[in-house]
Amino acid sequence: MSLSTTNNDVFENLRQELRRGCLSLAVLSQLRTERYGYTLRKALAAQGMDIDEGTLYPLLRRLETQGLLSSEWREEDKRNKRFYRLSPEGTQTLQQLVAEWKGIHASLEGIL
Repeated sequence: MSLSTTNNDVFENLRQELRRGCLSLAVLSQLRTERYGYTLRKALAAQGMDIDEGTLYPLLRRLETQGLLSSEWREEDKRNKRFYRLSPEGTQTLQQLVAEWKGIHASLEGIL
């Protein structure tokens, strides 16, 4: 394995780690408004945060299990769709995460 391959692997692992935390924050922020998976993916992509289904749906299930989201199945356009929204606990947690993010961002701006 060459040095550039090793560096690329390290970079890719670090990039994925950084992105994972950002995706949770992005998803929570977009669910202040009720959405189903497809419209959530489109809203995130429109803001430059692409997420594939294989990442999004497990993340939604995990956030719901943690009590941060609530969901319900409803029929829309003759199809059953699962709609997600922040729970009261999710709203509080989002506020805390946004404050934390702003602090980290300000620190990193100074460092970088």
